[in-house]
Amino acid sequence: MRKMWCWLAVLHLFILYDFVLCITLTEVRVPKHTIRGHAVKLECHYDMEGEALYSVKWYKDGREFYRYVPRDDPPGSVFPTPGIAVDLANATSEQVILDPLDLSSSGKYRCEVSAEAPSFQTVSDHGDMMVVVLPDQDPYITGGKPRYQIGDPVRVNCTSGRSKPAVHLTWYINGDPADKSLLKHYEPRISGVDRLETSILGLEFRVKPKHFKHGDMKLKCLATISTVYWKSNEESVEGEKLQKAPTLESRRAVSADSRADRVQAASSSGRTGERGDRLSASKLAIYVFSLLASYRYTS
Repeated sequence: MRKMWCWLAVLHLFILYDFVLCITLTEVRVPKHTIRGHAVKLECHYDMEGEALYSVKWYKDGREFYRYVPRDDPPGSVFPTPGIAVDLANATSEQVILDPLDLSSSGKYRCEVSAEAPSFQTVSDHGDMMVVVLPDQDPYITGGKPRYQIGDPVRVNCTSGRSKPAVHLTWYINGDPADKSLLKHYEPRISGVDRLETSILGLEFRVKPKHFKHGDMKLKCLATISTVYWKSNEESVEGEKLQKAPTLESRRAVSADSRADRVQAASSSGRTGERGDRLSASKLAIYVFSLLASYRYTS
């Protein structure tokens, strides 16, 4: 009975020892998105809780590519792995720098920390990283017209530059996201040996009065890749203003012209009458003078 209690006491001490002296990972930093050709820093922070560090190991997709053992000389070691280029000069027990990155650097990265004997405790955590190829040009809009009238159809496309992964495109009309029913989706175009992708998103609708703000309609396309890429392109188009026929002015002009014509006609008629009256009086005077002359002659 006494032996059993002794073994229970020893077991209790071991359990208590493991509970009190338990190494912990305080933080593992693996960026979700990085850019091809750039460098990235992977960080693994831990608390040994009084234990001695035996090793820190980094894995990509389950394959070890870096190991740090404090008692080794040098403490850091690199193991060849596709897509991995370790900057060994700047690698420590809590960080490793990969420089440069390429598409094959994408994957799951895991940090593993182990303690020395007698506990040999091991803890690990991981993070996923995707290497991004930024678009080779900003998004551009095609198919638009400089002016639209109410009822006109709008058919435009937004096209991104080649990238990896495919760019996410979003349409806005006057600053508001376009309704999903107005969008026309296309499959990304894949090209080149690196199989980069080109995104295309269409926008189709009929122009309504609500689409014009102060006589203009603004169509904007936004292209994004997570938090590493954010570009937009916007076109502002005018609404055609219908010219109203100047009916009132024309009628007034016609009326004025008619009155002027009547006045001119009346004036001309008056002058003609006066000339006729003067001509008749002259003829009468000549006739009377002729009669008097004839009378005197006969006498």
